[in-house]
Amino acid sequence: MASKMRIGIIGCGNISKTYFTNGPTFQDIEIVACADINMAAAEAKATEFKVKAMTVDEIIKSPDVDLIVNLTIPAAHAEINLKALNAGKHVHCEKPLAITLADGKKIIDLAKKKKLRVGCAPDTFLGAGLQTSRKIIDDGWIGRPLAGTAYMMGRGPEAWHPNPFFFYQTGAGPMFDLGPYYMTALVHLLGPVKTVSACTQTSFPVRIAGCKEHFGAKIKVEVPTHCSGTLEFHNGAMITVVMSWECWKHAHSPIEIYGSEGSMMVPDPNTFGGPVKVFRPGNENWSESVLTHKYAKNSRIIAAADIAAAVKKGRPHRASGELAYHVLEIMHAFELSSKSRKHYEMKSKCAQPAPLPTDLMEGVLD
Repeated sequence: MASKMRIGIIGCGNISKTYFTNGPTFQDIEIVACADINMAAAEAKATEFKVKAMTVDEIIKSPDVDLIVNLTIPAAHAEINLKALNAGKHVHCEKPLAITLADGKKIIDLAKKKKLRVGCAPDTFLGAGLQTSRKIIDDGWIGRPLAGTAYMMGRGPEAWHPNPFFFYQTGAGPMFDLGPYYMTALVHLLGPVKTVSACTQTSFPVRIAGCKEHFGAKIKVEVPTHCSGTLEFHNGAMITVVMSWECWKHAHSPIEIYGSEGSMMVPDPNTFGGPVKVFRPGNENWSESVLTHKYAKNSRIIAAADIAAAVKKGRPHRASGELAYHVLEIMHAFELSSKSRKHYEMKSKCAQPAPLPTDLMEGVLD
């Protein structure tokens, strides 16, 4: 491998711009190529960011690419991940790792067989807000975590999104679209989940598009749009979770953790920054914590950079495939528990990701 891990990006849609823009921030990676099924999109990004445009097959087979960043649609994640691994490439994938647990396991097993790294978004837990939250727990400021809540609630994207149909198809819905941010953050903060107990519902089998592109079109809803449940963690904590697109307005914090010695408000896990707030007995109200870590701004691609640093140092990377598979199983477990009317005992168990050091220079992860 070259001194920098050479990255090829597959999928040149809107989200790719953030990856291209942030890439030069990190010292261990270099974006060298991009691809898309729409060659014009790949060529446009290649021109803008001075990299080489390739076809999808070319970039996967290229000897000049060490790691594939997979930004394709979720339905294509497993196929691209497996092709890249079979070609000897490390992989970092947008969330989710795959749509089905079977495909997720194939990816993890193949990476182990090939001795390659596989990672997955979200990487927001590597940002200043969630790293500060982790430090507060690890340093004992709220004592032993006992319980907590995680709420993502709204009406859904059909009123404004220019192409809302996907959001209500298999592999999406509130749980699979935004749930990865919350589940990943919770595993980062508390470690792996032991049991999931949940109920799900779909209150509106058809929704109506409100965007000008598809105004008035009917959207068939194929997934649960309200998911409510409890996560029991191996460390004993119990977290109440609601992921819903059946709510007009609410006043809940994104995540709160309740410990034996205090409470903590955790910032939106779909962001990298704060605020982080702590309450301890003897105080009258919440106190906002100073952010102890860097990367408070949008730093997407940081997890791919962490793979490069981890390979160089011979350590585990943080946004690992095992973490992503565990999160995928948690999300599936909500519907499995609801349908069976039983607790779901988790089959997978991942390591809690190592926290980042507090004294890093920007662009460095060790």
